[in-house]
Amino acid sequence: MARPKPSTFDKKKTVAENRRARFDYHIDETFEAGIALTGTEVKSLRFGEGSIAESYAEIKGGEAWLINSNVPEFSHGNRYNHEPKRPRKLLLHEREIARLQGAVERKGMTLVPLSIYFNSRGRAKVELALAKGKQAHDKRASIKERDWKRDKARLMREGN
Repeated sequence: MARPKPSTFDKKKTVAENRRARFDYHIDETFEAGIALTGTEVKSLRFGEGSIAESYAEIKGGEAWLINSNVPEFSHGNRYNHEPKRPRKLLLHEREIARLQGAVERKGMTLVPLSIYFNSRGRAKVELALAKGKQAHDKRASIKERDWKRDKARLMREGN
């Protein structure tokens, strides 16, 4: 019996966040995945450097990979430094990988990283979302809804 996943992940220090993803995609489900990193990548992330703005995840050969994420070279890394935009392996259970692959193939969904963070045990994690792309009219509706919430909050503050 698998242990139940918490509804929110234990984020102690968020390193990189993909804020654009929530605007461009309908988020269906989120997963927490470990990420296989080298020593200088971990040090670079601990300094708060890194970007997942244009990155995505894909499944190849039964393994999940984070593609196009940028972790800049560590300043004191000398010859042991890493390649900044290399594909990084995501650590998920086989059952989760099979489920994600099925959703991507059948339903036309994408795997979008939402954030990279360190949990309470100091492990680097990726919050991965199973998402469906928004159309232009959906984005306009999101903008309209966001503006209305902002105006409503302002009116409530001024009313008091």
